[in-house]
Amino acid sequence: MPRISRRTLLTGLGAGALAAAAGCTTRPPAPPTADGPTTGATPSPAAVPPVTVNAATGPVVVPGAPMRVVVLDTDVLDSALTLGITPVGAALAGRDTSYPAYWPASRTAGIRLVGPAGAPDLPTVRALRPDLILSNQTRDGDRYEQLRDIAPTVLTQTAGAPWKANVQLHAQALSREAAAAAFAGAYQKHAGQVAQALAAAKASGRRVSLVRFVEGGGIRLFGRQSFPGTVLADAQVGRPDAQNVDQSDFEIPPDQLARADGDLLLYAVYGGPEASGANAVLASPGWQALGAVRGHRAFPVDDQLWFQGIGYTGANYLLDELQRFLGA
Repeated sequence: MPRISRRTLLTGLGAGALAAAAGCTTRPPAPPTADGPTTGATPSPAAVPPVTVNAATGPVVVPGAPMRVVVLDTDVLDSALTLGITPVGAALAGRDTSYPAYWPASRTAGIRLVGPAGAPDLPTVRALRPDLILSNQTRDGDRYEQLRDIAPTVLTQTAGAPWKANVQLHAQALSREAAAAAFAGAYQKHAGQVAQALAAAKASGRRVSLVRFVEGGGIRLFGRQSFPGTVLADAQVGRPDAQNVDQSDFEIPPDQLARADGDLLLYAVYGGPEASGANAVLASPGWQALGAVRGHRAFPVDDQLWFQGIGYTGANYLLDELQRFLGA
């Protein structure tokens, strides 16, 4: 099956949802007065009432249909852009210097970088005059009071495996619940189609390994309780025994590289290839001895997509690439 371009995939899966997103904040013009139709200036849209969101920190009152949004982690960046909101500011993972390439540059060009995720520059955030801040407690729980002094702040407990529930919370805070529901339905349909295609190609029994070389964090294997792990499960794809665990990820030493093997091995690099240790491992006898490597079934993938693209747009691209890698 030829690979679907990212632009085509986003357009096809998102058209209805983006229309729903637009419809969430559109208001009809005011009716004519008793004296007849109004003339001159177009009436202002009706104000959207505030919304109470049950965040990880408790109930938070946020403005209805906020437009000046700052996002402080990669999952909320995906949520906002997917739901039709271009944030005024965003934080990136600490070793990254550009926004994820799976988004067109036209969608991210106007976003102000506010620092690394987990250590945003608060004066920069304040200068953007946000009416809503989105993040999670893992990244920003220790600075929640400072953030809420700037603007209403909605935190989820964490990112990663609970991403679908988190998107629903983000959508509530953004007044885009109808759009989120449309994207959720489109994703589930896409996952089912990929699962059927893999079964038809007799590829669904192949076990997929997920490996990430992390600068300052060694060699990490990813289990079922991770973002890419949940996407593989939705496509009914199996995992190697060592990774078929209810964990997000775990580190292994170089002498345990055999645990990284699989029928298909996908690996990414966070940080520099030298500083992360990726270059040394990829050249090592232990890596070269893996069955997936010897069989030419080990492929590099985009770290910002596979391990940071935590949301419906990122997940749809993972399904597309997974189907291509498995030859279905």
